[in-house]
Amino acid sequence: MSTIIICGHRNPDMDSVCAAYAYAELKNTIDPSNTYVAVRCGHLTDSVRGQFNDLGITPPPHRKDIYPRVSDVVRTPDRSIQKGDPVSHLMQLYNDHPSVLPVFDGEQFCGLLSVDDTTAWFLRENAEKRPRYSFDIDNFARSVDGKIIHRGKQTRFEAELIAGAMDFESFKARIDAMDRPVLVVGHQDRHIMYGVGLDLPAIVITGTSGSDLDFSGYDGTVFCTETDTAETLRLLRMSCPVGNIMGKQGAPLQMNDLFDEGKERLASSNLRGLSVYDGDKWAGFVTRRCFLERPMHKVIMVDHNELEQGIPGLETAKVVEIIDHHRLDPEKTSSPIFFDAEPLGSTCTIVYRLFQRHRVVPKRDTARVLLSGLLADTVLLKSPTTTDEDRTVAGELAALGGIENLGEFGLRMYSHSRSLRNMDLRKATEEDFKRYNEHGIHFGIGQCEVPHLSEITAIEQRLVEVLEEVRKAYNLDWTMLMITDVYTASSVLAVTDFKLNGKLSYRRLSKNLFSMPGVLSRKRQLLPEVIRVIVE
Repeated sequence: MSTIIICGHRNPDMDSVCAAYAYAELKNTIDPSNTYVAVRCGHLTDSVRGQFNDLGITPPPHRKDIYPRVSDVVRTPDRSIQKGDPVSHLMQLYNDHPSVLPVFDGEQFCGLLSVDDTTAWFLRENAEKRPRYSFDIDNFARSVDGKIIHRGKQTRFEAELIAGAMDFESFKARIDAMDRPVLVVGHQDRHIMYGVGLDLPAIVITGTSGSDLDFSGYDGTVFCTETDTAETLRLLRMSCPVGNIMGKQGAPLQMNDLFDEGKERLASSNLRGLSVYDGDKWAGFVTRRCFLERPMHKVIMVDHNELEQGIPGLETAKVVEIIDHHRLDPEKTSSPIFFDAEPLGSTCTIVYRLFQRHRVVPKRDTARVLLSGLLADTVLLKSPTTTDEDRTVAGELAALGGIENLGEFGLRMYSHSRSLRNMDLRKATEEDFKRYNEHGIHFGIGQCEVPHLSEITAIEQRLVEVLEEVRKAYNLDWTMLMITDVYTASSVLAVTDFKLNGKLSYRRLSKNLFSMPGVLSRKRQLLPEVIRVIVE
């Protein structure tokens, strides 16, 4: 099962957000083999937020980008190991586990143990110098089939190993030269009691399940096993707690780190794996294998078809569908996709017709969401982009949504728009802002709706300053804001200083303001006029 993201364009307007919300419902209904998630890649405008609040519906969550991240490749193992477990337990795990294992102390994460750590430990054990081992008395029985018949005072210690498989005099000379080793010996009483006299930390008696010797005054541990001496020595070496052989731990990654960043940091660490945290909580780990192939999110684009208008990171994703009503300028795809682009006033109109095509009736709330997007993008069906299809669909959605008065529903929706005096002008400019490039001229047009246009002249100077800030921020030649009064079906255009301002056919109100009575559509009315003056 795949998770497929449905997202509108940057600076999402009502149509974009509503289309994504509704299309996710449709896709989850007709394709239960995948999970479809609607998101938005920008902040909600006041009108969109207010409308969803009125409808009692939670809008799609914000997602700033879809670049692949460490969270897309993190591993969460079904097995782990405790730091006190013997090394012998690793042998059972490495057969079917990755090259690193998480080590815990109870529920507390301690670090990662790599196969390199284990290899380095084994190599050290076979170096020329006689090795000292880290022992935990409780691990004796976990590594060797046997039992403790006398528990000593020391639970954990480091010591060498010696096998008592020689005549007593040779044994005595050898063990006297050592620093209190662990004695592994068959049931040879003289050897054993000599070890007791030396106060060795532990004596392991092989080939037997018990002993009749008196260990009452002995401070060390006595362990008995029916396993032979050679095998017992081998297994005792691997009774060392795994926490003692853990090597260097690299700086951990965060779930939200970019995939490429995580890959680079792991490669430069020369380690097999790095821990991954979600804030302060351990979330898993990554290994080199995790970064062999870059993950690609699957995305459905709604209300746009150009990559530069989409969610950041879209170029790294796999686009599987496009639902749109704008001019076409899509990127090439590696395989055929479903592409529904129709010259209608709203993407929500197209989405509703897709409901019908699949014989799915949208829920009451979903019908209201679709109607909201349709009315917003057609400016209450007054925009020249409005088609007979839009008008028909608006009526059908109103009936499905239980809306008795379409006009009142639309006017209430627009009542959430704030007056210019109360707006953050920078935010108002960028909330629904689209950039274009025609004949080498880079320009951007924002659009916002207001209850009335009477306040524009009073804030003209500040408005022009904000437009200039936006122009510089996006490295544009020309920036405009189309301010629309849906009640009077007219707009005012605010522009930055540019050589082509004088060629616009609209009546000039001042140096940087133009009156546009009857102009409601950026796409159908304003954009063609701007392109005309550029081309001429």
